[in-house]
Amino acid sequence: MKQPKRLRKPWDATVLTRATLILAVLLSIWPLYWMIVIASRDISAATRIPPPLLPGGNLGDNIVRALSDESSHLMAGLVNSLIVSATVTVSVVFISTLAGFAFAKLRFRGSTVLLVTVLLTMMVPLQQIGVVPLYIMMVELGWVNTLQAVILPFLVNGFGIFLMRQYTIQAVPSELVESARMDGASTFRIYWNIVLPAVRPGIAVLALLTFMQNWNEFLWPLIVLQPDNPTVQLAIRGLSETNYGQDYSMIFTGTLLSIVPLVLVFIAFGRQIVGGLMEGAVKE
Repeated sequence: MKQPKRLRKPWDATVLTRATLILAVLLSIWPLYWMIVIASRDISAATRIPPPLLPGGNLGDNIVRALSDESSHLMAGLVNSLIVSATVTVSVVFISTLAGFAFAKLRFRGSTVLLVTVLLTMMVPLQQIGVVPLYIMMVELGWVNTLQAVILPFLVNGFGIFLMRQYTIQAVPSELVESARMDGASTFRIYWNIVLPAVRPGIAVLALLTFMQNWNEFLWPLIVLQPDNPTVQLAIRGLSETNYGQDYSMIFTGTLLSIVPLVLVFIAFGRQIVGGLMEGAVKE
């Protein structure tokens, strides 16, 4: 009688697999570690041969210099990016979950045409094609060099709507929606009390991706904002153009400060983000 094949346990990984994983982790961490090393040393550390491999003791001074630099406006950039990224993330998550629920579980005339329109917005690079019309619109509205010019064009995201539609189809049974409707629940109450808790991992993934995208946005803020009112990416660019010349320690310090909010967001929602990503991989 043929014996069933023994399932491989997680700790049965071969030495080659473990070595490959360790190498991949080290290569992934190295740029972040090197940034910390340079940010904690003086101006000559980045060009020194042999290069320093351990962090120095100037991190606090470099942080103070970067935040107090009047030409780059790094502090204003951090605050502006937090406002822009948080506002856009809340808007994208709310609209995407609401529209995703409508496309996934509600039946209404024109839903197919609207869904195709949403998909078309994902296939056409509107951000690149629409730069000139958007800028003209902002000039007409008098919003140049204001945060609403950076926020308004990104409040709705076609990818977010499609993602939440697909996630709602898998996570929310149609029978549950019909049962709630038979009990007298309104459409918005079904969305608020049933759909939102069920799609929480998908919301975490969408929120992280949206926050990161807007935090790292460079082209559109460069066009509509002035140097005295930057986002964090423009402020870091300003650090390389200060009177310090190519002061890599201060540039790397600004870059290190810019990733702190992203790390905090990932720490806060990491479990749900990983769960949301893995759920799509193992669901049959």
